[in-house]
Amino acid sequence: MGANWKTRRAFWADRAANESALRTNLLSLPTTRTRHVGNDPNVERYDLNLWTDEFYFLNQPGQADIQSDLFYDYRTNVENYPKWQAGMREKQPRLLVIWGKYDLSFDPSEPEAYRRDVAKAEVHVLDAGHFALDTAADEIAGLVRSFVASSHATSAGAAGGTPAGEH
Repeated sequence: MGANWKTRRAFWADRAANESALRTNLLSLPTTRTRHVGNDPNVERYDLNLWTDEFYFLNQPGQADIQSDLFYDYRTNVENYPKWQAGMREKQPRLLVIWGKYDLSFDPSEPEAYRRDVAKAEVHVLDAGHFALDTAADEIAGLVRSFVASSHATSAGAAGGTPAGEH
């Protein structure tokens, strides 16, 4: 997990002592913008409403408490990563990983790390931020469409049916 998680990890270790810092980090306009843009040098590709609307939402009554609770609970996801990884190694599911290379929330090595658990994982690192759909929706739609189509072709072939595209 990237450097953005330093404050969040401190919060997990001692919620009472670090909740104020988490809220400042998580709910500020600059942090909200960074979640979308990351370190993308082409900021003009983004609609600024993406982060201003999110910032407005995050600052509605009760949201600070909800977001704090959500991020405190996220520590249980991290604790379960080894179990999930073991399950992926055992089951070897078809896996499509789509990642924004300008995402500062996670380490740049993480998308390829999926291949340690699922050797045939289909990994795509896009010219995008954390919310890759912000700037790469058409590209992502094409990747998902292709992935789903290849799933149907594989299923049809395994079942003795007609491969996709051959009728």
